[in-house]
Amino acid sequence: MTTANQYSKTAPSRADVDAMTGVTVVEFGTDWCGYCQAAQPVIGNAFSQHSGTRHLKIEDGPGRPLGRSFKVKLWPTLIFMRDGVEVARVVRPTDAAQIEEAFTATV
Repeated sequence: MTTANQYSKTAPSRADVDAMTGVTVVEFGTDWCGYCQAAQPVIGNAFSQHSGTRHLKIEDGPGRPLGRSFKVKLWPTLIFMRDGVEVARVVRPTDAAQIEEAFTATV
């Protein structure tokens, strides 16, 4: 399931994310970030092939504990997780192939 196009201002706790079963992708960014806006068509294209995947879009920034716990430095950053464990990461994707490669790590 893909979330809305906007980044959520509220975030689950790291413990809640770590407890999620199955495949989860946590995308960190902001609605005003130019890199994030430019990447949305690429991200949308890649996720269209994985419509059943849990996709959390979380607003990040200084003082945001979830992004800090993943050591996010640049936006957008996509963290691919299986059963609460990070298996891949894509930073500032420019084509769907980068995201598709990360999806293969979740199998």
